[in-house]
Amino acid sequence: MSKSVILSEGSWLKIYNHIAQNYPPSVLLVRSKMRSVLGFTSRTHDEWLDSEVHIGNGSYGTKWHIKKIHLDFYSEPKRTMFLLKYSEFINDTSN
Repeated sequence: MSKSVILSEGSWLKIYNHIAQNYPPSVLLVRSKMRSVLGFTSRTHDEWLDSEVHIGNGSYGTKWHIKKIHLDFYSEPKRTMFLLKYSEFINDTSN
């Protein structure tokens, strides 16, 4: 298995919409079809972050989570093609 590509939720939604326009719905809905056609399967991961806030003489910790999408590739050539094709959407902060 190749190295995973980790995307923000916003980047994945842009790529997902682009894929949905260019492939039949079954490619995104059936994991085995996603793997055979696109070369990857997707999984959602909640990443918990810690932060310490200082107010006056005291401080307190806080936690929040960020949703990340992991694309697990099964072919290095398909991973490379994905990165070339969708690089404009990866880490794109514009709406």
